[in-house]
Amino acid sequence: MELNQLLVLVFFFGTIGALIFSNQRPSTVFALAVLGLLTTQQITFEQILDNLTNKGLITLILLLLVSSAIDKTAFIKRLGRKLVTASFTKSYWRLFGLTFFSSALLNNTAIVASLIGPVKQNQYHPASRLLIPLSYAAILGGTVTLIGTSTNLIVDSFLQEHGHPGFGFLDFTLFGLVAGLSCGLLMFLMSPLLPDIANKQRDFREYIVEAEVSNDSELVGKTVEQNHLRNLPELFLVEVVRQGKLITPVSPDLMIQANDKLIFSGNVKNLDTLSHIKGLKTFAESDGILRENLTEVIVSNRAQIIGQTIKALGFRALFDAAVVAIRRDGEQLSGKLGEIKLQAGDFLLLAAGPDFHSRHNIAKNFFILSEQRIARPLSTPQEWITVGGFLITVLLAATDILPLGIGLLFFAAVLLGAKVTTNGEIKRNLPLNLIVVIVGALSLATGLEQSGVIALSTELLLPYLADTNWLVALIVVYLLTLLLTEFVTNNAAAALMFPFAYGLVEIIGAPLLPFALAVAFAASASFISPYGYQTNLLVFNAANYRFSHFIRFGLPISIVYSSIVIALLNWVYF
Repeated sequence: MELNQLLVLVFFFGTIGALIFSNQRPSTVFALAVLGLLTTQQITFEQILDNLTNKGLITLILLLLVSSAIDKTAFIKRLGRKLVTASFTKSYWRLFGLTFFSSALLNNTAIVASLIGPVKQNQYHPASRLLIPLSYAAILGGTVTLIGTSTNLIVDSFLQEHGHPGFGFLDFTLFGLVAGLSCGLLMFLMSPLLPDIANKQRDFREYIVEAEVSNDSELVGKTVEQNHLRNLPELFLVEVVRQGKLITPVSPDLMIQANDKLIFSGNVKNLDTLSHIKGLKTFAESDGILRENLTEVIVSNRAQIIGQTIKALGFRALFDAAVVAIRRDGEQLSGKLGEIKLQAGDFLLLAAGPDFHSRHNIAKNFFILSEQRIARPLSTPQEWITVGGFLITVLLAATDILPLGIGLLFFAAVLLGAKVTTNGEIKRNLPLNLIVVIVGALSLATGLEQSGVIALSTELLLPYLADTNWLVALIVVYLLTLLLTEFVTNNAAAALMFPFAYGLVEIIGAPLLPFALAVAFAASASFISPYGYQTNLLVFNAANYRFSHFIRFGLPISIVYSSIVIALLNWVYF
């Protein structure tokens, strides 16, 4: 073996080892591997640039960018409030159905993040009995289409790098649907194995938020329970002010009326949840101003506004800012926001106008602490443009009328034109870490091929593997990828295993597509560890799960899922 081949192997196995045993981000590990290959002249800078412009990678980036705009729509958030009912069976299948089928087209991590709050806030079932199935449903749904998960697009980029036309949009659908729905049924039957764990302590500072019910609100004429106001993520309905009278505590059967003032307590970062309820306006919106960037201030001990109410002060005109929420440590605030008398040390969350920071009275009354960002709701036309445009793009790609990458590029332009997203948001949402991982993996594969490592492996293994049964080889590739994905991220597992699968296919003369599908499905099949997939990590942190809960519940799911996928791949291709 030559020196350059030894160097490439050192970087390859060193990358796997660092991903498994170190705490470094995958992007850091792959970046160091690329720098090492470049420094030792195993790859050239031009080859790195070629990998950076890989068609599959560009498609993935565009998909993630438009997904951030789709996350702004109210569809998932509105359904999320209505999912959990007194019946566990109904709650499970509603949650599974929405998550599974949404994840086939949308970013599954964003879907899980949107639904964790309503699941944790539900009044009927321990969240720990629903959160692991929520994550697994998203993983299963992501394997149904080409765009369901970034893993599929990563493997697609490798296929195209090796001269293959790539996956079709529905190449995953048969396998993903059969395996996903079968595992959904199995999870339901195994639900008694899920733990009953008390919810974690709240790790946010509680603010008081006021919202007014308009005459045309969807809440009017229905009870608190029917409106699912007890299932809002990290926002709790503590009081209702009706015609100047305070109603507290709020019972589930209280009928909501027009002009009611609803007083919520909770995490202001989830304020956008209220804006997605038709006909419900926060205090700041009623005061004529609400912005994405909110300024958190504390009332100074020498402030002239101490002892006065927000309403009496004419706060909006005085400071060019509207009070979104208020918090007072050590005391439970009560009543309408505008009628609370301000005290020294009160925390206010302000929607500041353009003149706020230039007003001379700001420093005399407040200490400015920080800025917080909330998501602004889309208008009805923007919602239609976003959802309709995405569905049209997917339909054109699925029917081979327009390539997915080109469709996403035009759709991104439409989103910019309709002001659904902005240039600044696109820059913030650019998935730099994922780009580094994919380019790093492509560069490693380039190094393996260019140095002759894959050719040498083929030559050495040919006498032993030439007559190997294709199904046995497929199972080996699948199981190695499955094992790796439980230790490293799903994207890294797919990126590292594809070169191995490609080399094996060259040796035994098997078709490439089923092996590529095996890598994609196995890399997404992270059911045993909370660390192998982002959605698992989200629910792991949202409840007091232990590692053993994932092993006990996920191992049977992993076995059944893998058996179905392998059997179907064998039936279709061999």
